[in-house]
Amino acid sequence: MSVARAERLVNLVLCLLSTRSHLTAERIRGIVPGYADAPSDEAFFRMFERDKTELRELGIPLEVGRNSAFDTIDGYRIARRDYELGDIDLEPDEAAAVALAVRLWDSPELTGAAHGALLKLRAAGVEVDEAAPAVVEPKVRTTEPAFGPLLAAVQAAQVVRFDYRRPSPTELRTRTIEPWGVVSWRGRWYVVGHDQDRAAPRCFRMSRIAGEVRPVGRPGAFRRPERVNLLEFVAKGSREDTAPPTTTVQLWLARNRAAGLRRRATPVEPRTLDGVSGDVVELKLFDPDSAAGWIAGFGPDVVVLEPEVLRKAVRERHLAVVGREEE
Repeated sequence: MSVARAERLVNLVLCLLSTRSHLTAERIRGIVPGYADAPSDEAFFRMFERDKTELRELGIPLEVGRNSAFDTIDGYRIARRDYELGDIDLEPDEAAAVALAVRLWDSPELTGAAHGALLKLRAAGVEVDEAAPAVVEPKVRTTEPAFGPLLAAVQAAQVVRFDYRRPSPTELRTRTIEPWGVVSWRGRWYVVGHDQDRAAPRCFRMSRIAGEVRPVGRPGAFRRPERVNLLEFVAKGSREDTAPPTTTVQLWLARNRAAGLRRRATPVEPRTLDGVSGDVVELKLFDPDSAAGWIAGFGPDVVVLEPEVLRKAVRERHLAVVGREEE
């Protein structure tokens, strides 16, 4: 947000807080600095509409009404009883819980929100000591690339589309969902929402999402159902999908390298690949998607021959590492 716009919003809030009557848009235009710079009436009304939306998104209660029955145009004001924050009195253990929550998240998306809440508490006179020693040092790491875009889509109520790898049979399918929320279950992250393709609620493991999460349509396109327990939904879905898949993958291993894979694999035949001696092996995987990161960790010593979905997943991880090194 530009400095000029921030100053205009602050002046607008002060103006609407200071009046007991409802001020029309034209009256506000003449009082609040910044609006007079609008080159035309149309430009002013667009600016004013954006500012009203901004205030509402910040949680500022903008009241719309008329001062008398003879008025023909709506006016605006901010009622102090709705705007002012009531007294906040946290017990020592509650203040400690807040400080612990601030330490909890290790992702940029949630770190900002946590520190913003902390700032508001301090502005209200509540001291929260972040430096106080804690018996538990919590960390929730969100390394999945899809986490940030999905969390943003949940907050904006925006439909998203992504390519999703099924564990068995191994295949890549495009899914379009209305995301209701993100959940961590047994060390894995899931997104829960309404699957438009299957016209039913579904949960998707984030580690199986391939490529980018693409927004579809405008924000505010749907509403999350009330009284839905996302964690229970994910737990139930996980229990129903406990049968281990019987996926056999074929790998090429450089000669005398990748011992961790060789111990679990069955030799097939020796083969030279791009002038490098090695062996073709077969490996049974319970979850090829989760194994993609493990296989990618062996670098050029391992090449996925089959299936193609796993080959692409490993390649994506290699490209991601190269991209981080170039930054």
